[in-house]
Amino acid sequence: MRVSTSKLQQMAIYTTLLTGAGCGTMYYLLQKNFSRSDYHRLALEQLKANQTAMDSLGAPPLKVHNIHLSDRHNRVEPYTAEIKIPVTGSKDGGYLYTSSVRDPQTLGWNLTQAVLQLREGQRIDLLTFTPPSNKTEGLETGSWSS
Repeated sequence: MRVSTSKLQQMAIYTTLLTGAGCGTMYYLLQKNFSRSDYHRLALEQLKANQTAMDSLGAPPLKVHNIHLSDRHNRVEPYTAEIKIPVTGSKDGGYLYTSSVRDPQTLGWNLTQAVLQLREGQRIDLLTFTPPSNKTEGLETGSWSS
């Protein structure tokens, strides 16, 4: 049985297209899985809550980019997650380096490290305590004793 060259070419083209579509779908699903995870969400919430970091980026608007899947800083295991999230604002951009651990009893994730490294070299630790300003707007003091 002899197969024509044109049939073999068509089969090679279809196989290449299907393989490419499969790889693209897997990449999309992995990125979607990362962005919906609790350790990713907690890190971004911490970033958005830090006004100094947001001002340094020039955010809002804050643009969160896809994680580089081949980057050695991105590791997710059953009870630990370390990811490097690329972020940009209107003034600057950088990477949000995060580390989270999973509580074995509740299976919830806890953020243990969140550091924003800007392109300009500035590092902002998002988990350190920043002293409050003198503004009391939005501060609930009803249950505090004098």
